[in-house]
Amino acid sequence: MLDVVFRALAFIAGVYLVADTVLAAIRSFVLPRSDSAWLNTAVFRLVRWVFENAARLGRSYEQRDRILALYAPVGLVMLPIAWLTMVSLGYTAIFWGLGEGDLERCFRISNSSLLTLGSEDPSHDVLPTAMSYSEATLGLLLLTLLISYLPTMYQAFSRRELTVARLELRAGIKASAVKLLLWLHGSGTLQNDGTQWREWEEWFVEIEETHTSLPIMAFFRSPQPGRSWITAADIILDTAAMISSTVNHPRDAHLELCFKAGCVSLNRVSRYFKYDAGAEESAGKAPAAPSRADFQSAYQQFQAAGLPLHDESVAWEQYQELRSRYAGAIAYLARLIMAPVIEPI
Repeated sequence: MLDVVFRALAFIAGVYLVADTVLAAIRSFVLPRSDSAWLNTAVFRLVRWVFENAARLGRSYEQRDRILALYAPVGLVMLPIAWLTMVSLGYTAIFWGLGEGDLERCFRISNSSLLTLGSEDPSHDVLPTAMSYSEATLGLLLLTLLISYLPTMYQAFSRRELTVARLELRAGIKASAVKLLLWLHGSGTLQNDGTQWREWEEWFVEIEETHTSLPIMAFFRSPQPGRSWITAADIILDTAAMISSTVNHPRDAHLELCFKAGCVSLNRVSRYFKYDAGAEESAGKAPAAPSRADFQSAYQQFQAAGLPLHDESVAWEQYQELRSRYAGAIAYLARLIMAPVIEPI
């Protein structure tokens, strides 16, 4: 009687483990909203711990960046391995619960079905045979699920990096908000650049969607070590904050919408990742907050360029208030993804 109870419990536990694993895959790549599964989180945390410690051995940022560039791809490859492992263990418990022999034979049946080897078959009873077929189906499903979503992920990555690269063309290799603002002024687009701000608004909206529904996207690093989506976001928002607070020109609705979209996007992505308690102690560094001296230097550059400006003290207070809406999210995400150093402004 006790043996029957143990086998029934093993069968139930196996079904639960298989169902939970399949749901983890669905929540990761099919569910169109931010959600997290314990198995996926555990895999990414383990892989992150390995790469984070390996990156600490790098003497320069370029060396660390080269190591960390592998984190997201390796994490993705490890996901189906973890899924298949859990499914294998779950079906091993199921076959044992159905009385297919000892654990070793049940393990062989499970892996033979999962990998479609056909080297070990269950009994001729209908239920064990059905379980064997269902395991083979799930194994193929889990593998194709990730493979089918890779093109979608890399298309989103390409769109994200296109904006990052274009920002470098405007603000230079060592980009900053001051350089971007001066470029906008020098190119004559500061007063009439609605198209650019709309493009950046759409970029922020897409980042919110992709980096919460497919969170591993946040860890895909730019092709060039000095670039990062989070530094680009910081520069765009800082530029918008400095224009709104410092430059005396008519209200720009497109700029305000872009700034709002950026604040909402980064704060939501940041809130999604706050479960990662180790981010505070990661190898990444938070960007330095702009000081009053930094702002005064920027203000003098704007004066030299002939920009109409508000009073410096009023502008500084307004800039600080606007920056407080996104600075915390920027600092958190910069540490989390180990972004390159961000200039104060």
